[in-house]
Amino acid sequence: MTSPEPHLPRQHGGHGHGHGHAHSHGPAAPVSKHLRKVIAAVLIPFSTAVLVGLVVLWPGGAPAHQRTGVGFDRQTQQAKVIKVDKVDCKSVNAGQTPSNGDTSTAEGQQARNAQRGLCGKATVEVTSGKEKGRTFTEIVQPDSPRQLHTGQGVIVAYAPDAPHDLQYSVTDVNRRLPMALLAGIFALAVVVVGRLRGVMALVALVVSFAVLTLFILPAVLQGSNPLLVAVVGASAIMLIALYMCHGLSARTSVAVLGTLVSLMLIGLLGSLFIGWASLTGNTDDNTGLIHGLYPNIDMSGLLLAGVIIGSLGVLDDVTVTQTSAVWELHEANPTMGPRGLYRAGIRIGRDHIASVVNTLVLAYAGAALPLLLLFSIAQSSVGTVANSELVAEEIVRTLVGSIGLVASVPLTTALAALVVSADRPAADAGRSPRPSPVRSGGGHRRKK
Repeated sequence: MTSPEPHLPRQHGGHGHGHGHAHSHGPAAPVSKHLRKVIAAVLIPFSTAVLVGLVVLWPGGAPAHQRTGVGFDRQTQQAKVIKVDKVDCKSVNAGQTPSNGDTSTAEGQQARNAQRGLCGKATVEVTSGKEKGRTFTEIVQPDSPRQLHTGQGVIVAYAPDAPHDLQYSVTDVNRRLPMALLAGIFALAVVVVGRLRGVMALVALVVSFAVLTLFILPAVLQGSNPLLVAVVGASAIMLIALYMCHGLSARTSVAVLGTLVSLMLIGLLGSLFIGWASLTGNTDDNTGLIHGLYPNIDMSGLLLAGVIIGSLGVLDDVTVTQTSAVWELHEANPTMGPRGLYRAGIRIGRDHIASVVNTLVLAYAGAALPLLLLFSIAQSSVGTVANSELVAEEIVRTLVGSIGLVASVPLTTALAALVVSADRPAADAGRSPRPSPVRSGGGHRRKK
């Protein structure tokens, strides 16, 4: 999905129009001062309301709780495998056969196979925390999906109430280095291709994650309404990301308004169908643990909040692209009225709709692929699969988000067409005639 114009213009007020190619990389401000005031009259109160919401709902950190020692709610430390020896599984009591001697079950067969092979006896050293330097032994069965090797970094769980020899156990592999390297490659690619705009996009991404981790998540844990928190947080992310990446201009403001209206539609539809379909949002071990630790959290509201936040990123892309398309169409033919601009822009939007909806559906399907595979193994019918709450959540999430995305195209296109063509005679008054506005792809766009 690409925008017709990757370099959006900056508004420079009223000067520089006669030789704009020397100072900007886009058309001059196409809207009148009066219309810019109208846009400001809408966005300034909205931005103020978002700021007030952030202040009022700001949590000041996640509330403390007593660790359960289950799942993600365990104390963990960094560790390193310093030695792995191969030993007979029987000698370390690995894979005990069920007490009834039944080896016909999957569990019994797995235990019997484990007894016949060689197990890995790994010596692991804790490398962080108060007990740094302490070692313990971890037995790895031959059919385990995760095998340990010497020098490997691992994550270990600590259970203070367990017997001394069983307090530590390996829970995962340390993936920090490959993840950090991949993030560095991503950042480099964005900066090399996007240059200054790419740098601003990365800054906006960091700010978005900061809002998510410092505001949205702790506020939900504090017991604030998840929907209200998601609306305020998503609005803050939207304002920061769009204006930081695309500049403070009428074009960006139109994209913001289109995104805002679409988010409101997604919120309304999501609230209606999540309630109608009786979706609780408590469908797996992780959500069950959250509900157990913080019973005051509205899990269905948390589900709706996830729908809104998950749709925001793709919505930004759609609204910015449609606004850019209308602005470029007007630059190519300033005589086009709002109806002509809308018709031309919506033709571009139809292509965008097809790719965006497909992207969203495949993204959710990819995330739920193991779950879908389980239903396929069970040979369940399509109706049975769709009716289960686990899959129904993903269906509602996908369809509500897609409806909002589809609606954002005509909404944003119509709004952009009205704004870009409004009050043009007043804006052009006293301005010297311009040469042909049609570009030929030369240096008019940017001056190096």
